[in-house]
Amino acid sequence: MPHNLEKAKNALDSIIKKSRIHLYKPIQIAEILHNARTQPDLKIELSNLESYRTRSKQWRDVISIQFLGRVSTSSAKFQDNLFEKNAMPPHLLSILGVENQKNNGIVEAYIYHAFENKHLQLDNALNYCLTSTKESFKLENFLNQFWLQVGLKRSLDKIFEMVVYSLFEVLTTSINVKIDIYYDADKKGILKEFSEFSDKVLNLTASKNRKTLDAHFHRVGVTNAADRGLDMYANFGSVVQIKHLSLDKNLAENIVTSITANRIIIVCKSAEKEVINSLLNQIGWQARIQSIITIDELINWYDKALIGQYSELLGERVISTLSEEIKNEFPSVGNNDFQNFKENRGYSSLKSEYWQINTNNGE
Repeated sequence: MPHNLEKAKNALDSIIKKSRIHLYKPIQIAEILHNARTQPDLKIELSNLESYRTRSKQWRDVISIQFLGRVSTSSAKFQDNLFEKNAMPPHLLSILGVENQKNNGIVEAYIYHAFENKHLQLDNALNYCLTSTKESFKLENFLNQFWLQVGLKRSLDKIFEMVVYSLFEVLTTSINVKIDIYYDADKKGILKEFSEFSDKVLNLTASKNRKTLDAHFHRVGVTNAADRGLDMYANFGSVVQIKHLSLDKNLAENIVTSITANRIIIVCKSAEKEVINSLLNQIGWQARIQSIITIDELINWYDKALIGQYSELLGERVISTLSEEIKNEFPSVGNNDFQNFKENRGYSSLKSEYWQINTNNGE
């Protein structure tokens, strides 16, 4: 193959490899190539970035909503990094465009095959949850499926987030933790002055000075690839930051300064605990950390919930909650809708030894 095509393909492979499970950027590339190939009226010139920079996000979002149920919430700057020199600049995209046009969408098919492969790997992890009993489920075995799968490793932060949420939420609700909210009787005058605010926002009035809530944890939602902020919060004040990667001083400072709460819980590898403590002391933020929980502690708590004294109450709920979180976060593409999508676009009939669309895409 020509050197330039090899260079363009390597750039594409690098983007696929670095992408998290949603593959927003590879999908965007596929849709640019697809529209350039099939929609001449759009007048897309692959060498001219402005002819597709903005529109390509809309094309990507249509596919993302169809098969992921969500769209990218990363900043515009982060999304536009796709077209920088170290990613997929227009001159490399143009090379892929020629190859794609000549071979009836072969590059598009290659990208969507990689997308499908990653989700099939995820299906295996989900099936582990669905087919495990509280006695057979081992958190360490579950996590290893992501550590050992290159195509899933980039999404480990989300997996840890769901693992932590499932346990924390089930334990909190099973203990029936309650939160009392009330106001100081001496402040009744302010309450009356701002009666609409107190009623609509606080749900407290002059005659209703106290309410009791069930305690819950909540996931913030989609975390951007460049985001180092909040992952989970509790309605009783605690916030949680999940870290499974190495932490340096700048990243530690970024985590804490991006969160305004003073009751931060950090979940990290056991080997990182002392490093994190040291770093937080260096930057003067130790007082804002409520606790640091290690993965080893998390595994121990899972074992207690699944096969311990209260496993009948907790075990199945933890596994089912984790399964639901995975299904909601990563809708499977191994279904008829995605197969129909490939058939309708003609991807299933394409053959290419160079693009290896019948293999694991080098992942």
